[in-house]
Amino acid sequence: GDIVLLAKPVTLTEGDRVTLTTDVPVATDGTSKPEKLLYAVSLPPVHGQIEHINYPGVPISSYSQLDVVAQKVSHIHDNSHGAGKESLR
Repeated sequence: GDIVLLAKPVTLTEGDRVTLTTDVPVATDGTSKPEKLLYAVSLPPVHGQIEHINYPGVPISSYSQLDVVAQKVSHIHDNSHGAGKESLR
């Protein structure tokens, strides 16, 4: 089926961490198999990283919808001053 991805912006300041929840990115494809939905980070954040909460400090380039549902993925902002806005894909 068609894949639908809904995403909202998240605001972080120096050194902040936000755990990704289904309020931020959520995807569906109509198959009722969220374990098969994978996110691939093709453009990582410049001022921080995406990481699995069980492996702090280790950037990841992919994660599943189930990781998001279980709140196991975080976006960590580094301590860059004046980083401004950025996005990731």
